[in-house]
Parts: sequence; C-alpha cells; structure tokens
Amino acid sequence: MTRAADKAPLRIRENVPADARAIESLYPLAFPDEDLLPLVRKLLRDSMNTLSLVAVSGSEIAGNVIFTHCTLDDGKVRAALLAPLAVLPDHQRQDTGSALVRAGLERLREDGIQAVYVLGDPAYYRRLGFSPERAVSTPCPMPPEWSDAWQSQRLVEAAAPLSGPLQVADAWLDPVLWLP
Repeated sequence: MTRAADKAPLRIRENVPADARAIESLYPLAFPDEDLLPLVRKLLRDSMNTLSLVAVSGSEIAGNVIFTHCTLDDGKVRAALLAPLAVLPDHQRQDTGSALVRAGLERLREDGIQAVYVLGDPAYYRRLGFSPERAVSTPCPMPPEWSDAWQSQRLVEAAAPLSGPLQVADAWLDPVLWLP
C-alpha cells in the first residue's frame, strides 16, 4: 500500500473517453457489495446531461464523481444530482472525494446550477456543506429511515424556496437505486 506522502499531487479534470476503463474499474473496488456499473455506464454515455470529473494521482485515476443535470418546477430551476462518487481504497480518507465534490460544485455554480442534491452519508456530506432536504422530494420513494440521507446544497440563492419533486434523467428512474 502506498503511503499518502508518497503519492503524486492530485489533479481534478473532466473525464475523457479514454478514462472509461479506469473509471469502471474503480467502482467495484470502492463498492464491492454494489453493482453500480450499469448506472455509471448510462451516465457516462449521457455526457450532454452530466458532469463527470476524475481525480488523477500521477497517471492513475484515483476517483470519479458524476453530477447529473436535473430540474425542478417544470424545468424552471436548474439543479444537479451528485452520484455516484467513488475513490480507490488506497486514496480514501485523504480528501480525494472531497476534492472531487468541491471541484464539481464550483463548476456547477459557474454554470448557473441553483442546487445540488445527494442521497448519501449525512456525516460525510455535511462537511461539504450539504444539509437534510425536506421540501424537494426524490424521484422514487425511499425508506423513511433514510430521510436525513437526502440532502441538498444551494449554489445560487433562489428568489423563492425550492420545492417539489426532483426531475431527473431516465437513468435515475429505477426504483432500486433509491432502496437499500
């Protein structure tokens, strides 16, 4: 295992088609009990509606995050869904995931996205500025015990509070993605 001090500096960039194999190889390592590859492949093919960033350490892709463009209020409000996020095990707990998320949030803010939503660990995402979301609902039902895991971050203050169902790309309409 490589020590953190021995690692090359981390660079964040948008993924390119040549990254596909490396991106696909990191998800089973980061999530050995989940098969996220079908979703990842669909999202990467939909490059017009996604922002996919990679963290590169030396010549190795150490992490990937995908943001899917979404809407609220019948398309009047531009939003994004953060998921999935994966980091190679030997790069975890070294701010690789946080760096990917922060870079993505900054790019989305520059693009005029008003809010970003995520279904994830509240302790992790709270450190990145997310808080529980109660007014905007998930596209598919999820277990009530996960209510604090549905979170958001406002990137641009809206004139009115945001509410209603998050309207997502077809890849996110599989109810299994919203269940344990």
